Parts: sequence; C-alpha cells; structure tokens
Amino acid sequence: MYEIIANPDDYNIGSLEEGLGHKQIAFPDDKRRRWAEEIEVFAEKLDGLSDKTKQLQKLLASEDTIKATPASLKTFKVQLFKINNALNTAFDLAKKLETDIVKK
Repeated sequence: MYEIIANPDDYNIGSLEEGLGHKQIAFPDDKRRRWAEEIEVFAEKLDGLSDKTKQLQKLLASEDTIKATPASLKTFKVQLFKINNALNTAFDLAKKLETDIVKK
C-alpha cells in the first residue's frame, strides 16, 4: 500500500477537493487509470524531446558547416537556456513528488 502525502501548500495550490482538509480518501481506480494515461503521455513527450536533443547534439558535434548570424546564435542559445530551465524545474518537481509517495 502507498500513501500520497503531497501537501498542496507546499506547491502553492489549492486542494483537489475543498473541505476535506487532511482527511484521507481512497484514490479511485478510474482516476488512477486516467492519471496513469496522462503520465504515459508525459513520458512519450520526454522520449520525443530526448530524441530531438540527441539529433541536435549530433548535428552540432558533426563536421558539417553551420552558418548563422550573431543574432540567430544568441536567439538559439536563449531558447536552449529556456528549455534547460524548464527541464530543471520539471525534474525538481518530479523529485519532490517522488518523496510525496510513500510505501506504507
């Protein structure tokens, strides 16, 4: 058996069902399946992102000539920083959520 101990206050969000406070409820099977499907979509998106980044890494590491303007290089770098920041935020949240599911 597992228990999800995620506190909405720790994430600056409201609780899913107002008025229940910290009273434990069963995680309904239909919602669990739906959430599992949503997480599967996340995983597929991450796999796709991984494929794209590997292709980009290969291109940049290749001997092929790549031409760009200084403005386009800066734009490219800024976009990479944005992706990196978003990934760091996502990984931090995932780690926190991982600690919020405990085996009983």
